Amino acid sequence: MNRTEIADALEKIRKRIQRAADKAGRNPEEIRIVGVGKTVPVHRIEAAIEAGILIIGENYIKEVREKFEHLSRLPVSLHFIGHLQSNKSKYAVRMFDLIHSVDSLKLAEELNREAEKIAKIQDILIQVNVAEEKTKSGVRVEETLSLARSIGSLPHVRVRGLMAMPPFFDLPEKARPYFKIVRDLSRAASEAIPGVLMEELSMGMSGDFEAAVEEGATLVRIGTALFGGRS
Repeated sequence: MNRTEIADALEKIRKRIQRAADKAGRNPEEIRIVGVGKTVPVHRIEAAIEAGILIIGENYIKEVREKFEHLSRLPVSLHFIGHLQSNKSKYAVRMFDLIHSVDSLKLAEELNREAEKIAKIQDILIQVNVAEEKTKSGVRVEETLSLARSIGSLPHVRVRGLMAMPPFFDLPEKARPYFKIVRDLSRAASEAIPGVLMEELSMGMSGDFEAAVEEGATLVRIGTALFGGRS
């Protein structure tokens, strides 16, 4: 896709978000698009930023390290949305404003140690394995509040919300019950855990983001609908 095609795609995504927000009685400005940069070359990411994308999400530490020198000069916030190994924490806290995929106390503690070294408070989301799929990372629904409570005591890590990926369905409506579970879990955590404010819900991708918006998503992770199919 060229620059014009990416700009056109972004405009279509925004209109779809607008319609979904209107349907749910939400303010569309509450919903932000995370452009998924996995395998996307820097020049196309730059085109998306020029078109108005404010957040780029990356899945792999190795890939983003290769892009970082260029991306760090652009007016964009970088989010990590892939599975993060503890031994890559030192890179993550130096490159990313928000890490969506924290799923264990061990990982949170490592992020806390590395963030302390650079005098940073690292914002994170807790990843919930909402359908308990063996192929996906994330904490079980019933263990989420306990993990949030434990992470909440770490001085250099700040829980900002939850992230989830429901199973893939050909019909986006089938993902809706899973989005509802995560939304309700977020509300329960806000009420049950002092000092933990669940401001963000990262859920919804190219195939199902409208249902996610209707159920409360604040961050939608869009790759294919923005950049086209990956090679």
